[in-house]
Amino acid sequence: FLKDFAAEHKGHVSMDAIVAAVWATLAWPSMRTKKISKTTLVRLPWYGMVYSTMVGVAAPEDKHGEDSFCGVKHDDLITYSFTRTAFLSLMGRQPTEGELFEFQVLLGLIITNGPGTISAQGSKGAVSADGPEQPDRVQVNKSFIGFLTHTGFAHGGNGYEAAAFLIDQFKNTDLKDPADSKHGVDLATLATDYAKWYGGYKKEQKGLGNLEYAKIPCVNHPVFKGKDVNVDPREEYVSKLFKDKGLYNVFLDFYHHLVEGLFKAKVTKNVYCVNVDAVIAVILLKMMWADYKKGTVKEEDIEWASFMAFLFGRMIGCAAEIDDHTNRGKNMDTRTPASKCAYVG
Repeated sequence: FLKDFAAEHKGHVSMDAIVAAVWATLAWPSMRTKKISKTTLVRLPWYGMVYSTMVGVAAPEDKHGEDSFCGVKHDDLITYSFTRTAFLSLMGRQPTEGELFEFQVLLGLIITNGPGTISAQGSKGAVSADGPEQPDRVQVNKSFIGFLTHTGFAHGGNGYEAAAFLIDQFKNTDLKDPADSKHGVDLATLATDYAKWYGGYKKEQKGLGNLEYAKIPCVNHPVFKGKDVNVDPREEYVSKLFKDKGLYNVFLDFYHHLVEGLFKAKVTKNVYCVNVDAVIAVILLKMMWADYKKGTVKEEDIEWASFMAFLFGRMIGCAAEIDDHTNRGKNMDTRTPASKCAYVG
């Protein structure tokens, strides 16, 4: 159709037209069966451009060539999956099949943070302000800015902090390959020594009246707690999935030794869970450890990659939030009703 239309008007098919045709082809069955609206279909290229830009800017400027991206020719790049391209942008190299699977799991874990997640609040607030009762007024790019402003150290930074924590624990070991279960590192001793040190540190800080002492990232959870042995079912599922695939991760193994060590050292009253945020950190650190040990990657690069990976996953999740609110929301409906407000001071 596009070729015939262009020929009739003595023109050529533009890149934007090709992108639109691809999205229309993919989305047409869903619109026909009323799973998505016409508004959603028309905006899919907009979402796609934001996705591509977000992944692209994760790579340094010198990785963007005239005919290549991170060393991959554009003709080859168009055959890559989104996951492979995102990995290439973040790591600057090709993934192994095992790494690609782990990275896919990583992005899937981050897509949603449950109802009311803060990054989605930013997205929905932007939609609400534009006025979804007239969907054409909703600006997708501005809604993505809302998502970005609603991420940070508390929401998105746990993986960042866990990577720094793990690097500190393993920096004096001879660990070469985090994927090798015969790594030669005494994880039980490493975990016990840290647990004892942390117990002393915690006691000292409380004695000084400091209740804002440093917490260990990615252990414990506000929901999965209170039992003798606590488990985050999401982390448990991923651990089993990796085990079934024959994928070992020394950093995740260390975290399980650590929660046991904290309990045995009487730092905690029960065995804390290793929460799902730990999975984000350990997957990325495993992928970057060899380069870190060689000195080609710095600690801040790993921390940055952890946060960028979080943004990749939440970008997809927030796109769904934006689309949902565009189709079903009301103007300014994220504002707290006056009847729900109370004077507190």
